[in-house]
Amino acid sequence: MLPNIKRWQIAPVISTDAQLELDTFHPVLQQILTNRGYTDRLSALAFLEAKPVFDTDPFQIGGVPQAVERIQSAIRHHEPVAVYGDYDADGVTATALLNQVLRNLGADVRGYIPNRFDEGYGLNSEALETLYQSGVRLVISVDCGIRSPEEARYARSRTLDLIISDHHHPDPEIPNALAVINPKMPGDEYPEKNLAGVGLAYKLASALVMQINPKIADSCLDLVALGTVADMVPVLGENRSLVRRGLEIIRQPVRQGLAALIGVSGLQSANITASDIGYVLGPRLNAAGRLDTALSSLNLLLTQDPFEAGQLAQLLELQNRERQQITQQIQLDAEQQALTSDPEPLLMFASSPHYNAGVVGLAASRLTEKYYRPSIVAFTGEEYTRGSCRSIPEFHITQALDQCADLLDHHGGHAAAAGFTIRNELVPELLSRLKSIAEQTLVRAELQPTLKADIEISLSELKPELLKYLDWLQPTGIGNPQAYFVSRNLTVRSSRPVGRDNSHLKLAVTDGLITYDAIAFRQGHWIDHLPNRIDILYAFETNQYNGRTFLQLNIRDIKPSNS
Repeated sequence: MLPNIKRWQIAPVISTDAQLELDTFHPVLQQILTNRGYTDRLSALAFLEAKPVFDTDPFQIGGVPQAVERIQSAIRHHEPVAVYGDYDADGVTATALLNQVLRNLGADVRGYIPNRFDEGYGLNSEALETLYQSGVRLVISVDCGIRSPEEARYARSRTLDLIISDHHHPDPEIPNALAVINPKMPGDEYPEKNLAGVGLAYKLASALVMQINPKIADSCLDLVALGTVADMVPVLGENRSLVRRGLEIIRQPVRQGLAALIGVSGLQSANITASDIGYVLGPRLNAAGRLDTALSSLNLLLTQDPFEAGQLAQLLELQNRERQQITQQIQLDAEQQALTSDPEPLLMFASSPHYNAGVVGLAASRLTEKYYRPSIVAFTGEEYTRGSCRSIPEFHITQALDQCADLLDHHGGHAAAAGFTIRNELVPELLSRLKSIAEQTLVRAELQPTLKADIEISLSELKPELLKYLDWLQPTGIGNPQAYFVSRNLTVRSSRPVGRDNSHLKLAVTDGLITYDAIAFRQGHWIDHLPNRIDILYAFETNQYNGRTFLQLNIRDIKPSNS
C-alpha cells in the first residue's frame, strides 16, 4: 500500500461584508480571521486579545467549594496530603502545579505518579493503600480518577478522603468521592468544558488562593501552558487565555527545571511558541513516563536547585532520543507486520512482546499519518495485550471498541485515540470484529487526508511585516491552527536531504521575483524525483540559527505543478 496522497482544501475568499467589518486589519489577517469564524470586529478583537468572554470564577465548577473546604482543613490540621497524577505531560504539570501551590500554603504535601508499566493509568487501590499506610488521609487526583468508581469505594472503606479532579469524559457511574471536579459532568454549569487536567488543577488552586493572593496560582501558568498544549485540547476560549499568559512566563523562565529543559532542547526562551511546546518541550516531558517513571519530569518542574535541574533536563533529553529511536524501530516492524498480513488493509494492526508499551501509541500515530488508516499497535504481555489506537475522522475508534466491550478488560478514549487491555487468547476475535466494523464503515469512503490552507498567495506577497500579524494568532493549536498558505508554479533553485537519516528536505524556491529558503520535514523521499516546478502548502515563519534570524517556508506538502 502506498503512503497517502493529500487533498488540499483552500478556504473560500473572504466576502465583501466581512472585508468591511474587518477593514482595520491586514488583508491576509482578515482572511484568516474569517476562516476561523470571526467575521465581525468585536469577536475578532476578543479572539486576538485572548480574553474569555464569560465569568471564569472557579467556584462555579461543581465540587470546588467542597474541595477547597476539605483542603483548607487539611492545611490547618497539618494532615499529610497526596496529589495523585498521571505520567503524561498534562498529568505531570498538574501534579507539579497543585504540589507547588499547596506547599506555598503550608501544606504537608507529596506528589504521586503511578508507573505506567507496573501500575497502569489512573488511580489504583494498591497505591491508595500505600498512601494510607504512610499517613495520608486526603488524596487529590489530577488528570485521572473520573473512571475509577471501584477505587473511590476502596478509599471510602479506608476512611481516605478522595477529591477527583479530572477533565476526561465521565462514565455513567460517577465515583462516590468527597468531591468530583469535572466541567464535563452532567449539569455542571461552568462555561469552559475543554480545560486540560492542568487547567482544572489551576482552577482548583485559584479557588484555594483567591482570598489570599491570586499570584500564587498565576505564577504556575507556565505549567498550565505546557500541559494544555501537550495534551492537545482546543486552544480556544479560556485555554487560549491561559496558554498565552503562560507563554509570557516561559519566555522569561524563573522555574529552574524549565530553563534547563529549554537549554538542552536548543530553543531560545524569548521566542518560544505553542508549537515549540507541542513538538519540542512536551515530548521531552513525556519521554520519562514512556520509558520508565515520570518522577524525573515531576522533579524537574519542582526543583529549585540549578545543578539538579541541569542533570534532570539532560536525562530527559537522552530519554527523548531513546524514545525516538524505539518509536522508529517499532513503526518499521509494525508497518511490515500489518502490510504482510494484508497488503491493502482498512485497519492496520501489529503486536509483539518486544514492543515498548509506553511508545506503541506513537508508532500507531505514525502509521495513521503515513497511510491514513486506523492503526493499532500493541504490547503482548504474558497474559494480557495492551493496545494503543489512533484513527481518522471517518472511523470513531472508541465506538468501535465499545462494540467489542465484551472481549475487553478495559478500554477508553475518544474518536481519534484510544487504548485497551485484553486477554491474549481473545486478540484474534477482537481483530476479526474490528476489521469487520472497519469494512462496514470505510469500504465506500474515499480515504484521503485533507490539508486545509487559509489563502492562495504569491511568494512576492509574503512581506516580513506579515509575521507580526500572524503572531497575533498565537497560541495556535487544536481549534486554532497555524496559518497555512498555498503558492503555485515555483521553481526549485536547490534541494538537499537533511537530518540524521536524511528524512527531511531543505530547498530554495522562487517565483521569479523573490526566493525563499524552505524546510519540508519527513519529506526527504522527494529528493530523487523532485520536479523543477512545484506547488507547496506551507507556513510562513522565522528560523533562528547561530544568533541570526531568517525568513523561512515550513512546507507541509508538495505537489508537481499542474498535477
